[in-house]
Amino acid sequence: MAKLKILEFPDPRLRTKAALIDVVDDQLRIFIDDMLETMYEASGIGLAATQVDVHKRLLVTDVSSEKNEPLALINPVILEKDGVIVTGEGCLSVPGYYEEVERAENIKVRFLDREGDEVELDAQGLLAVCIQHEIDHLDGKLFVDYLSEVKRSRIRKKLEKERRQQTAVVS
Repeated sequence: MAKLKILEFPDPRLRTKAALIDVVDDQLRIFIDDMLETMYEASGIGLAATQVDVHKRLLVTDVSSEKNEPLALINPVILEKDGVIVTGEGCLSVPGYYEEVERAENIKVRFLDREGDEVELDAQGLLAVCIQHEIDHLDGKLFVDYLSEVKRSRIRKKLEKERRQQTAVVS
């Protein structure tokens, strides 16, 4: 397996809308495994293909405390939403920032699994929030888009400054 590079806000590639996946094959399964390895190594609970600069409708998640319940959702579509939950969200593409975001507490999602079989899943709580967050990535949306322009701008400027400082140290 290979660790993938995670794009960071405000990289414009994070705004790319992902395309549907036509074929579920061994190459895609290897990529799913690489995404899971990358997510686990970054201590995340979800990762969308868009975040690793692959603009296909694929996300992986594992909200279990033991990190032993990985899920891959290919071409996910939310069929139903119910309830409201406000949680502190973070994002591997917006490192170090957590803000409260309102999402549906319960969802029904249809997707293809890693074998190409169609699945419908009822998700609640953290799993529902995570799936919605990752589907947003597939649509070119970030959790910071739910924040005020002032907060979003402050986060963008801080991250850009941190990157400039890291680049200066490396050079």
